[in-house]
Amino acid sequence: MSMIDNLQAMLDAGQDSALLRFTLGSQLLKAGRPMDALPHLEAAVRQDPGYSAAWKLYGKALHETGQLDAARDVYQQGISAAGQQGDIQAVREMKVFMKRVEKALASGD
Repeated sequence: MSMIDNLQAMLDAGQDSALLRFTLGSQLLKAGRPMDALPHLEAAVRQDPGYSAAWKLYGKALHETGQLDAARDVYQQGISAAGQQGDIQAVREMKVFMKRVEKALASGD
């Protein structure tokens, strides 16, 4: 059984949490399955709005699926959440990622 299968089995058994959703989303993203990662990362930030790392990966998954407007919005929310948590490094990283999204939007990619 793969890690993704194990994590999905935990979720199916009712062990839902922001950490489980983040980890499952992260593994799906690493496996090249950003569309499958999206609902889990969205659930992670819904369950824990201050989860900086989840916001960052959620924006990345949206970017990878070509949902640039949504990615920009998620990065903006993530920057706000990370700032409120004092997570300066996450703020910096998401600002860089958001600039890439904005550049892609401006160039029509």
